[in-house]
Amino acid sequence: MESQIIRPGHLTAHQTARLLGISLAGVRKMVQRGQLTRSGGTDRQPWYAAADVAAIAAKRRAGVAA
Repeated sequence: MESQIIRPGHLTAHQTARLLGISLAGVRKMVQRGQLTRSGGTDRQPWYAAADVAAIAAKRRAGVAA
C-alpha cells in the first residue's frame, strides 16, 4: 500500500521500484549497498528523492551500472 501523504519531490518504494524496473527487494538491496539513500518516510514506508531515482534510471538507460 502506497503512502497517502508524501512530500513533493519524493517517491515511495513502490514508485521507485516501478521507475527502475526492479522489485521492492531490489530497492532494499540498493539501499543496503549504498546506491540509494532514503530521504524520509518511515521504516516501513520509506521515501526516496525523485532526483536520485531519476539519476539512477538515466544511468541504467545509458547502460552504466548504477
